[in-house]
Amino acid sequence: MAIAAPVASRPRPKRRVSEQSRRSSLVSYFVALVLVGLMLAPVAYIILGGFRSNSEITVDPSGFPQAWAWSNFGSVLASGSFWTQVLNSTITAVCTTAFVVALGLMAAYGLSRYAFRGRGVVYGLFTAGLMFPLTVAITPLYILVRDLGLTNSLAGVIVPQIAFALPLTIIVLVPFLAAIPNELQEAAAIDGLGRLGFFFRMVLRLSLPGVITVGILAFIGSWNAYLLPLFILNGESSFTLPLGTQAFASQYAVDTAKVLAFTSLSMIPALIFFSLFERRIVGGLTGAVKG
Repeated sequence: MAIAAPVASRPRPKRRVSEQSRRSSLVSYFVALVLVGLMLAPVAYIILGGFRSNSEITVDPSGFPQAWAWSNFGSVLASGSFWTQVLNSTITAVCTTAFVVALGLMAAYGLSRYAFRGRGVVYGLFTAGLMFPLTVAITPLYILVRDLGLTNSLAGVIVPQIAFALPLTIIVLVPFLAAIPNELQEAAAIDGLGRLGFFFRMVLRLSLPGVITVGILAFIGSWNAYLLPLFILNGESSFTLPLGTQAFASQYAVDTAKVLAFTSLSMIPALIFFSLFERRIVGGLTGAVKG
């Protein structure tokens, strides 16, 4: 009795697979565009509202400017308080970023390159720092800053911001530094390069993507910080831009267009800074995950 030969399974049509992948891609792009539109709509409303008059906003809150009122932005730029707040925010953000990058890089270098007793405990403490938001620690933190005599000063804002930014900085930088081959450090030691020389000449260059990433995150976080300056800063001369926006909105509550113009100018630097270095942030975080 003859045995029938097994029937070969038919391959799946490539055309159907390509159509399904194309539909899924279109759905993904559509959802992404909707999410981007929902996120950018408030920003666009604030910026366009600064070019409108109060009567236009009252009659049609969501309309476009009929006559572009540049005077709203001109009056804000002409005020000395705005530039004082820009300077305060710049000093706070730059100092916070510099100390966070320097301290975080040194701490991550020790945790990733050298084995010592309690290394896991120290790394666990920095990881646990991500579990305590600023809102939970704001009351004892204010008491500590007050006892140190740093209230109503930019130093009272910079020091806590450094402490709260260090955990994320170390967690991002440790994989970068751990990925550096040990053979490279051994070769540098044979050439007479010590630990500090290897750190400054090799580690800084090889970990540059991670350093840029944590620097950008620290800068934007400090620039947009509101809660901590609200508790620490009391005088208007020491206000940062987020506090200045609140004070300006309270002072000119009737002039909605001018308030929107002030808000637009206060958030534009952070938007430009983030847009320019967006790829650096994504690339740095991706490298940290792979490491």
